[in-house]
Amino acid sequence: MKSSFSMKKKGEIVGITATIFVAFAILLTSVFKITTPKYAYSQTELSGKQEIGKPVQVDYQLAYPGKIHPDSMLWYVKVVRDKLWYTFTFDKGKKTELNLLFADKRLSCALELFKKHKPDLGLSTLTKAEKYLEKAVPTNADDSEYLKKVALASLKHREVIENQILPLSPEDIAPKVNKINDYSKETYKKARDLMYSKGLVPPENVFESK
Repeated sequence: MKSSFSMKKKGEIVGITATIFVAFAILLTSVFKITTPKYAYSQTELSGKQEIGKPVQVDYQLAYPGKIHPDSMLWYVKVVRDKLWYTFTFDKGKKTELNLLFADKRLSCALELFKKHKPDLGLSTLTKAEKYLEKAVPTNADDSEYLKKVALASLKHREVIENQILPLSPEDIAPKVNKINDYSKETYKKARDLMYSKGLVPPENVFESK
């Protein structure tokens, strides 16, 4: 009995050690690949122009979410990787940018889950995405370029939620998705106000100009 218990204990320790090792390996790979999250946008994107009668489309590229999504058995390893990455990022500016990166990735994951007819898990993932987005707003207005990214990202999140996720949402889930959409609206307002405080012109809110 004692030998069996000892073997079981050793097995648990090996399993935990292996999980931590894999998480660190993924973390190191991610850090080497992405030292600073980058987001594609151009001068035309900042104008926010939208043709009348066409669905709102924000020209902002969401970060690639990867092949492992929340419905995968390996998702918890990715979550551990993100937590370690966030914990060991000590620069406040880079930490804020990580929030935006995680927000974008989880938004894409949420959309995929709704497409797979997994609205409950999709809603949970979407909630996490928008909470990350809320934390992506910097505490100061020093980085003008990053403020533009956050403003554009918040508009993109709203576009994806309203144009793609809501139409896929069951009747009992749709009101909750609408409520979560408030995060993107508030994030845009905060970024916009910070830009105004620096005398900058923020990206146009194309939803209000429809």
